[in-house]
Amino acid sequence: MFPFKTSLNASTLFPYVLDVESQIRVAADAGYEGIELWVRDIETYLAAGGSLGSLRRLIGDTGLALPNAIAFFRWADRDKAVREAGLEQAKREMTMLADLGCEAVAAPPFGDVEGVTLEEMAEAFARLAKLGRDIGIEPYLEFWGRAKRLSRLSEAVYVAMESGVGDAKILLDPFHLYAGGSKPEGLACLNGRMIGIVHANDYPSEPDRARIADRDRVFPGEGTADSRAFAKTLHDIGYRGFLSLELFQEDVAGRSAAATAAYGLGRIRAAYDVEIG
Repeated sequence: MFPFKTSLNASTLFPYVLDVESQIRVAADAGYEGIELWVRDIETYLAAGGSLGSLRRLIGDTGLALPNAIAFFRWADRDKAVREAGLEQAKREMTMLADLGCEAVAAPPFGDVEGVTLEEMAEAFARLAKLGRDIGIEPYLEFWGRAKRLSRLSEAVYVAMESGVGDAKILLDPFHLYAGGSKPEGLACLNGRMIGIVHANDYPSEPDRARIADRDRVFPGEGTADSRAFAKTLHDIGYRGFLSLELFQEDVAGRSAAATAAYGLGRIRAAYDVEIG
């Protein structure tokens, strides 16, 4: 049984250097239900003469959902001036995303967060969440396995709770769980309503945890992660949202963009199939 919805993170198509319209068409043609766009690609499209209205119409015509977007603003930087500028950037970008009909935006620990306490990060996230909700978009708190702070699932849960943001949501990623040393079993302590979206990927045994990088990610089920157990835990805690294929591979094995998207969809459905009973 596959109880989730499928999405394609545009990063998976980066080797093909496609514009945002082409990314959307590839995802729709492959059969995904949603797509995660990157703000930088949307801005490039607008700078070339495109409009938010025409992009929104294209998305509507394909029937794709926009469950989340990828952005990089320094909302938790240890420098106050940088942090304030980050929030201004977040306001502009979230307004643009809301106009597209996007539901949420990733909020990773981007910038200089070394030395920032979890309490300070919680306070910063509360400001970001209020800003986003006033605009009509939900920031998803994302932990990065290589970050100086907010590198583990437990830290993300703590920040979400300490922020006081009601119904705060976390972005999950198997690669970051592994790279940061979080135990996948810890997911069982969560309620599925606390998860905004899940990035779908896998990781090899080499390079090891200390050296592994984003480019080393592999398709779900083709690495060492226990994807079936991960999916079963997600199901058991009540998560029924999107699994979004996020890879940063440099070698596309001779596949076209369409073939990569279709292959990835198949890997998601196979790797995260849930056995009930």
